[in-house]
Amino acid sequence: MKILISNDDGYQAPGIVALYEALKDVAEVEVIAPEQNNSAKSNALTLHSPLYVHQAVNGFRYVNGTPADCVHIALTGLLDYRPDLVVSGINNGANMGDDTIYSGTVGAAMEGFLFGIPAVAFSQVERDWVHLQSAAQKARDMVLAMQQQHMITTAPWLLNVNIPNLPFEDIGVAKLCRLGKRHAAEKVIKQQSPRGETMFWIGAAGPVKDDADGTDFHATAQGHVSVTPLKVDLTDHDNLGYWAQSINRLSAAAPV
Repeated sequence: MKILISNDDGYQAPGIVALYEALKDVAEVEVIAPEQNNSAKSNALTLHSPLYVHQAVNGFRYVNGTPADCVHIALTGLLDYRPDLVVSGINNGANMGDDTIYSGTVGAAMEGFLFGIPAVAFSQVERDWVHLQSAAQKARDMVLAMQQQHMITTAPWLLNVNIPNLPFEDIGVAKLCRLGKRHAAEKVIKQQSPRGETMFWIGAAGPVKDDADGTDFHATAQGHVSVTPLKVDLTDHDNLGYWAQSINRLSAAAPV
């Protein structure tokens, strides 16, 4: 099994180092990750400036770009083979609910999925890497189980996995979950720069709005690993009928 690892916290982040150490003995593992922290970069690609690849002393390769950049260039020319699995993480903090839309961790995994490769995004629920080795062991066990169950094939899929910050023996079983939901983000933070200019900082994420049974928020709060299968199709399939009628009315009302 050949695994490509990336992340959004940067190639020196403890999470990606722990993930590499956990997987290097069960697969051929390559790390290609951002040079700097790229949290909340989602699926962004760098199109208007060149990307450079360098190699760290530990063998990790790093790119002056986004998480999606790393996976994209790896799969379109940097690697001379096609990985069997793309794994992103372990992220420093949860990627649940609406956060998955912004997540660079999920974005890196999704880039692999878009190229037709099975992909997993791993995150720890709380920040600061508490019980990181337990999360890495859990990620390793899940990857091995996927291989043993013949899930890692030529058919692509995308999983978002959040692991509680608990000792390994206290982590509950994996639960299949839907994404929960947060309230809108907190207000923007406005400050004055030393030069008297107004600066704006994006506010903190809003509080959880939907953490009902069956959501990723609920599962992890109960000590379980949340596993959410994701898709890329953003079409509002449930309301296509409504929009068909609405577009017909708009077309009929449009000036000739």
